[in-house]
Amino acid sequence: MLHEIAEVMAQYRHRVELRQAAGRRAADALLALAAAGGSDGPADGAALEAALHACGLPATGPYRVVAASGGEEGEEGEQTVRALAEALRHSPGEPFAAGRLPGGEAVAVVRAGPDAEGGLPLGELWPLVHACRPQTPLHAGVSGPVPAVGGLTSALGQARYALAAARAGAPGGARVTSVEDLSTLGALLAGVPADVRRAFSSRVLGPLAHAGSTSHRMLLETLESFLAHHGSWARTAATLHLHVNTVHYRIQRIETLTGRDLSRLDHKLDLQAALLCR
Repeated sequence: MLHEIAEVMAQYRHRVELRQAAGRRAADALLALAAAGGSDGPADGAALEAALHACGLPATGPYRVVAASGGEEGEEGEQTVRALAEALRHSPGEPFAAGRLPGGEAVAVVRAGPDAEGGLPLGELWPLVHACRPQTPLHAGVSGPVPAVGGLTSALGQARYALAAARAGAPGGARVTSVEDLSTLGALLAGVPADVRRAFSSRVLGPLAHAGSTSHRMLLETLESFLAHHGSWARTAATLHLHVNTVHYRIQRIETLTGRDLSRLDHKLDLQAALLCR
């Protein structure tokens, strides 16, 4: 009798694995189609609808895309897909398809609920998933809702950008960032690749970017204080314990070295962004 029970369980397990494998293949195909759209034009809408159907997802939106990273590849990367799927299973009744892009990224397409503007509750679930494998940082980026299948390519780009911001915000831990969270200049810039941020900062700040000398470090400190006090000479001088004339002189030096005019709002924004990108 025990042998027969074991045989029944084995057959059941085999059928479950076959269904899971088929679902995974369908999810991978859907993600590949979504990633195929871009600068060359949108992805094939009819093919996307067929792929959604193969994944068991409704043909009508709204949808969100979630991109996840555990900093791993190969079999370890598969664990990130499973972690993402496990977290999404605990979302309140939102069907999803989770798989990997051709490049190996773990991504899920989620059929969002009626209150799509409210986002997904991954912020609460993700730390619990991370606690099961604390040795590997888990990050996730969530796109905004898109109303139809044709927006999946755009949503994938949003999710990737939000994922990059999550990595920058918590490099050694677990963090979920949604595009709705990118509401400040600093949060927006966090999603820019690190090498691009460094190049921008170096180009805008000029000699001040490296602050190799004492004078340059003082000028950088003055610039940070001046921008933090909204261009107020008096408050900057009081904070730095300087005479106002000294602040004027330092600002003139900063303008000369950077080629920016701190009486102009756009130049102030350039310098503020450069400081945030350091």
